[in-house]
Amino acid sequence: MAQELEELPLFPLNTVLFPYASVQLHVFEDRYREMVRNCLEFDRPFGIVLIRAGSEVSKHVDPYMVGTAVRISQVHTYDDGRMDILVQGERRFRIREIDESQAYLIGKVEPVIEHAIEESDRAEELLTRAREDFEILIQRLFARQEFSVQVVFPTDPVALSFTIANLLQMENLDKQRLLEATDTLERVEDLLPILETQILEAKQPNYYRIGGNDLREWITPN
Repeated sequence: MAQELEELPLFPLNTVLFPYASVQLHVFEDRYREMVRNCLEFDRPFGIVLIRAGSEVSKHVDPYMVGTAVRISQVHTYDDGRMDILVQGERRFRIREIDESQAYLIGKVEPVIEHAIEESDRAEELLTRAREDFEILIQRLFARQEFSVQVVFPTDPVALSFTIANLLQMENLDKQRLLEATDTLERVEDLLPILETQILEAKQPNYYRIGGNDLREWITPN
């Protein structure tokens, strides 16, 4: 029996959001204000998808087919109806059909399934290297601060891979490729050279900007 598709409101953006990451969005168009109100009223998620063609304010936009479902955690509404919302990435989805009959896009989606990781020397080596390099990068980013930090790693390898990917500076197409990947170890393997490059760049603050809010979920100041 074919799997039933979930209907998910879509918010096409010029950004890629990974699972486990959060982002603040400024919502000013009437159609997306309506979408947010509906999601809040019925406690529903919506999907963030990277724009392939078109623009964020275009009525006709072509999104990539894999995105991240998000849940609204905070809302601030201005007097004129504009909103600032904070959303948390939860899970990935793949669009199978798009309904354009409403004010905003509705995707008929299915979950993206990650391949199970088999225990092996390669798996242990890659995950260990990723943790070590990630901690080095965090320490270097805070090297000039007056406090030290302790990195708290996600125990789940999938969460670890997306947490690292969320921190690193990359082009949207590189992020989209990582989002679409379904092999955790391949994703980690792709992240390692980027990590190593940005460890070197972290010595030069003018090339790398990061704020405490970006790290609040996985560091503990001492």
